[in-house]
Amino acid sequence: SHEKICRYIARESELVVVSVGYRLAPEHKYPAAYEDCLNATIHFMKNIEHYGVDPARIIICGDSAGGNLAAAVSQTLAGRSDLPRLRAQILIYPGLQALDFNLPSYQQNRGVPLLFRERAAFFALQYLNGDALHMQEVLEGSHIPPDMKLKYRKWVSPD
Repeated sequence: SHEKICRYIARESELVVVSVGYRLAPEHKYPAAYEDCLNATIHFMKNIEHYGVDPARIIICGDSAGGNLAAAVSQTLAGRSDLPRLRAQILIYPGLQALDFNLPSYQQNRGVPLLFRERAAFFALQYLNGDALHMQEVLEGSHIPPDMKLKYRKWVSPD
């Protein structure tokens, strides 16, 4: 969905943009998309000489769920000493937080097209397990055990 943007970034920055096509939910449940992106990126980075790419000029990019995947792949690769370091990650309106759909940003933008709050929750459920049966629990926030909310409150908090 963002191929033109990736091409523009590559052309204007003179960098190599890794942007992977991946299997989609709900037909392919988590972690299929993540594994596709990780495996393709690792393959590319292990074979950069074959492609004639300067290892210092590689960035990763994704939009929406692909932004989530780009962030996850970047985090996974950050500790790999056997691969070149990514120069940057570009995340275009990434889906990074599906723990709490009641945070201020979700509340303030609940009726803003294109991605209504309910639709964001639906897509998160599709991505994770292809099942929207627990939509109400997700929207209420009762899908997360209290001890987990406490553990991650520093990162997922309205403050």
